[in-house]
Amino acid sequence: MKRVQKTRSFLTHSPKRGQMKRELILGLTGFLMLLFLPVVLAVNLDVQKSSSDEVMIIDLNEPAVFDLSIKNNGPTDEFMIYTFFGTGSLPEEKFTIISGQTKKIQFIVSPPYDVTRTGPAIFDYFIRGSDNSEYKGTLNAKAINLNEAFEIGSADFDPESSSVEIYIKNKINFNFENLNAKFSSSFFTLDKEFPLASKETKKFEIILDKEKFKQLTAGFYTLTADITTNSKSANIEGFMKFAEKKSITTETEKQGFFVSTTTITKSNNGNLPEIVQTTVQKNIISRLFTSVNPQPDNVERNNSKIFYSWNRELKPGEALAVKIRTNWFLPLIFIILIIAIVVFVKEYVKTDLKIKKRVTFVKSKGGEFALKVSLLVDARKQLDNLLIVERIPPLLNLYKKVFGREIPTRIDEKSKKIEWQFKRLEAGEKRMINYVIYSKLGVLGKFALPRTAGFYEREGKIHEASSNMAYFLTEQKGN
Repeated sequence: MKRVQKTRSFLTHSPKRGQMKRELILGLTGFLMLLFLPVVLAVNLDVQKSSSDEVMIIDLNEPAVFDLSIKNNGPTDEFMIYTFFGTGSLPEEKFTIISGQTKKIQFIVSPPYDVTRTGPAIFDYFIRGSDNSEYKGTLNAKAINLNEAFEIGSADFDPESSSVEIYIKNKINFNFENLNAKFSSSFFTLDKEFPLASKETKKFEIILDKEKFKQLTAGFYTLTADITTNSKSANIEGFMKFAEKKSITTETEKQGFFVSTTTITKSNNGNLPEIVQTTVQKNIISRLFTSVNPQPDNVERNNSKIFYSWNRELKPGEALAVKIRTNWFLPLIFIILIIAIVVFVKEYVKTDLKIKKRVTFVKSKGGEFALKVSLLVDARKQLDNLLIVERIPPLLNLYKKVFGREIPTRIDEKSKKIEWQFKRLEAGEKRMINYVIYSKLGVLGKFALPRTAGFYEREGKIHEASSNMAYFLTEQKGN
């Protein structure tokens, strides 16, 4: 009976032994984990990025450059850095950081060859220690094309500006050593070569040729630039503000005196369409001798004044020229004619006796040169004791056989003078006197007869009148 009890007692204590064995195994495992834990956590780094706005220019295959500050909180070790995004590189393949030291490095990451889309690029990078333990971090950059790196534009200007300032801005954190830019717009062209540092803005002043844009209206115009660097090109677009400016100029030019011409020119030198009005005033007399071009839009009369007006919409660069021509020769001739008529009438009324002399060629039987002289005596008023005295030119003789109705009262052959005497002529009475003169010698050229004199009494006073000059032109006949 006692043996049986001992056996049961042994069996009763065996579970305690199993528990102790399990505790021993767990303790050994924890010890081993504590032993190997420093190896797993050997890379103890604090990494800070000091750079910003990193970009990758796809067109140029330009990498992004990251400035990293790495502090080694663990033991001294040799490290290397790499990424699976694109190609990463350092000035040196590996670098050593003493325990507690902070080291600055540049990590250069080129874009992958298959990158075509632009925009943010986020990727992981790794810093590996000599025991292959690693630090994992994240970097981000912006992938862009070349044309996204620049901004162009200009200052505002207007039609009176003699120059304009344009600019080109480098928007990214990248230094361009050599750029060739060909700027072009509706106002100018410009070709420049220059470097452009990171975030730098360059400005250029351009002298404007106003003739090139005098017909352009106000508004925004496109400014383009063809930029070339490292055999790669990009087209950039910007805007130029052509500010509103109203400018209407008026020029008046006058020419001539008797034929006066006035030209009024209104020009739109601004950059906005403008409605202009031109008004010209004339009086009722000058209007009769005035012509205008072009035809006026409106003609109004106010008492003795006449107003011509033109209304036109002028676009930028357009002009309206109104020409007014007044010919004062016509009224001048009209006035002279009226004065002449008045003088003639006065003289006609004032003249008591009018003698009109006329000469014609007559044929003679002997072939001598002969002329018939006719005198028309016209009494405007009652005349007494009228004496008509006619003188015969030298080389000519009086043909006594031919007289008209009025026979001479006296003929003086020595002095070659003929006289007709009339006791009285009533007002309005006329007498026709005719006689013939001849010459046996031929007479050539222009032949002039002297004036005929008339002497008469009126109201107890002696008056004198004379006729007109009479001419005769002779020519030599051919055989």
